[in-house]
Amino acid sequence: MEDRPSIKATLSAVPKILEDFSLLLEIDNRIQDEMLAEIRPELVSYLRKELRNSNINLKTVITEIKREKIIYSDVERYQAMASKNPNLALLKQTLNLDF
Repeated sequence: MEDRPSIKATLSAVPKILEDFSLLLEIDNRIQDEMLAEIRPELVSYLRKELRNSNINLKTVITEIKREKIIYSDVERYQAMASKNPNLALLKQTLNLDF
């Protein structure tokens, strides 16, 4: 897979091993799923041969990536920090700070 870096990156994730000798690989999107579908027979055959287990199967599941909101303004930064540490609001009030 050295010549296909996108597939190599997808396969770098560690799959979960299920009870029925299936490997569950969590992927990010449909494009990765389509790329894996192209090589799945070859990959499963290789795994079965190397691991000496003809019951091995490969399953994929697309997981949603949760991304945090990017904070841009000073007000948003203050609100985020104040929610983590309420003493910051007290400090702002005590020192009579604005922005």
